[in-house]
Amino acid sequence: MSPKRDNYNQLAFALEILRLLSQKPLTRNELCDLLSTFLERHDKTSGDINQKVVRTISKLRDCGFDIQCSPHHPYKLIESNFPILLSLEQRQALAMAANFLGEMGFSTQAAQILRIANINYNDQPSPVNVNFSPPVDYSETQTETVVRELQERLNKKCCFSIRYRSSNGNEKIWDIHRSELRLHNGVLYLFTFIPTWFCKHEKPPSFEQNVALRVDRILKVFPSSHTPWTLFNFPTQKIHYRMSGELRNYQPRRANEQVFYRDSQGKFVDILAEEDYPFWFRQRILQYGSNVLVLEPEWLAKEIQEEHQKAFQQYSLKD
Repeated sequence: MSPKRDNYNQLAFALEILRLLSQKPLTRNELCDLLSTFLERHDKTSGDINQKVVRTISKLRDCGFDIQCSPHHPYKLIESNFPILLSLEQRQALAMAANFLGEMGFSTQAAQILRIANINYNDQPSPVNVNFSPPVDYSETQTETVVRELQERLNKKCCFSIRYRSSNGNEKIWDIHRSELRLHNGVLYLFTFIPTWFCKHEKPPSFEQNVALRVDRILKVFPSSHTPWTLFNFPTQKIHYRMSGELRNYQPRRANEQVFYRDSQGKFVDILAEEDYPFWFRQRILQYGSNVLVLEPEWLAKEIQEEHQKAFQQYSLKD
């Protein structure tokens, strides 16, 4: 076999190792089995596969690839040093994405993008100023650990528990069922369905039983149980509201909204929305002031009305 052909095979073998480890961590036995299949598929001998793997990974480390391995632990690709050639537009797009992530509190992920693209952020300033004002940097060690553990639990789709500290400092154990991570108004939440939560207006399962817990207030994530989620879709509530005044020409931009009726004279538009969290809905509707009127359900319309009345009373006290 010529040296040129042999070098090509070594390169293909090294690239296959990187491809496999980029998908997930692998034990030495798992990696050797997959690489043996790869070699056999290309009519190459898989003899002495263990030594081939050890030698090749050592060379990859010398080239700058951070591959972690310790006794009784799998091989794990921590950081790739594979060169990437990007156009000016691509570099600008990645710099903007890194800026957005950094401003949202994901500084580690932002730094990863800058390293991948070999970008000096000072050389690629973002043309867009953002102001998310997150409560913490989600890349801080403790918070990042909580986020990673939550992702692992969510992937298993089984119930688990967390220890949570509320805004007033009280700690409580929450039993978590159907849940997901949500970024809302610059804050990262564990959005979850709590089947034991009290329903004041609707029969369970109700969107009143959906709860948003701030990730930065989660103190501990306990292991997953063997009890699968009993619900895979969050309960929702159809809400009918009317937009008028400055919002009379409102065009739905959220996936859960649709035009129910548009006045032919352009005075108002009725929107039908399917919401899964009453508190966030009330926040959004109240900021529209007199330009929106909730029509159904009646109990929610009454709650919004009471909020406006309380605000009016507060301003009246100033007089």
